[in-house]
Amino acid sequence: MSVRQEIIGDTRDRLGECPLWDARDQSLYWVDSKARLVRRMSQGRYSEWRTPSDVGSIALTCSGRLVLALEDGFHLMDLSTGGVRRLAEVRHKGPAMRMNDGRTDRQGRFVAGSMVMGRHDTDSGYYRLETDGSVTPLFDGIALANATCFSPDGRRLYHADSLSGNVSVVDYDPDTGAVGPRRTLFSTQAHGSAPDGATVDAEGCLWIALVQCGKLGRFQPDGQLLTLLDVPTPFPTCPCFGGPDLDVLYLTSIRNTGNLLRSDHPDAGALFAFHGLGVRGLPEVLFDDRSLA
Repeated sequence: MSVRQEIIGDTRDRLGECPLWDARDQSLYWVDSKARLVRRMSQGRYSEWRTPSDVGSIALTCSGRLVLALEDGFHLMDLSTGGVRRLAEVRHKGPAMRMNDGRTDRQGRFVAGSMVMGRHDTDSGYYRLETDGSVTPLFDGIALANATCFSPDGRRLYHADSLSGNVSVVDYDPDTGAVGPRRTLFSTQAHGSAPDGATVDAEGCLWIALVQCGKLGRFQPDGQLLTLLDVPTPFPTCPCFGGPDLDVLYLTSIRNTGNLLRSDHPDAGALFAFHGLGVRGLPEVLFDDRSLA
C-alpha cells in the first residue's frame, strides 16, 4: 500500500471536526468548533459560515441546508443566507455541557452525543433528531461523546466516550430507531490515545482518529488493529471518505482548543487528504428535512 498525503486549502482550524463529503456537487464540508465556523471546499472554491455557538457536528440535508449540533441542541442553517434557527432543544443533565459528535443514520435521522466541559461526570448522552424536528433521547452515562458512526447495514451504532478510552456499540433497529444495551468493544488506550472522531468504510471497519498520539487507526469491530497511519501533525480529530470514488480519506486536526491540546506545528489545524489506501467509504446519508419549513 503506497499512501500519499496532501493538505487541502490554506485554512488552519482551532478545532477541526466532522468532515462530510457531499457527492451531489463534490463538496467537502467540515467545522471549526472553537472558531464557530462551518467550512466548505467545492472544486477549489472555499466558503464559510458562522455559527452562534461552538459547533460539535453537522449533517447534510435533502434540501441543501445543514443541520448543526450546537451548544443547546439541534439547529438548521440556510446556506444561501447563513441564517440559523433552532429545531429542537436538548436539556442537558448538568452545567457546562454542549452537543458534540454526530452522524446521520441510514434512514436519514441525525444522531449526536453531548459532552461535559471541564469535568469528568458522566452526564452526557446520545440524542436523535427525528425528521419531524423532534428529539428522542437514546442513552446516557458517558462524559464525552465521539466516534459516532453506523455499520453499513445500519444495525449497529458505534460510539466512544473519549474520557474513558472505550469504543462501544449498541444494536440499532433501522426501522423503529430503538437501541439495545450499550456494550464495550475495545479500548484505544493501548495505542496511546483516547478515541476521537470515526467513520466506517464499505467493508465495515472503523477508522478512528487517535488524537493524543498523532495517528489514524483502522480497526475491525472486535478491536483488532488492521492499519495504523502516521499523521503529519499532532492531534488528528475526525476522518471521512470522499472524492468521486469515495476512496480519499479526509482528516481534520487541532491547532488550539483553548484547553489542553495546542500545537505550534505549521500544519496543526490543517485538513488532510490520504490517497492510495485501497479502501472505499460509504456515501453520506442526507438528513430528511423535507417536512421541515
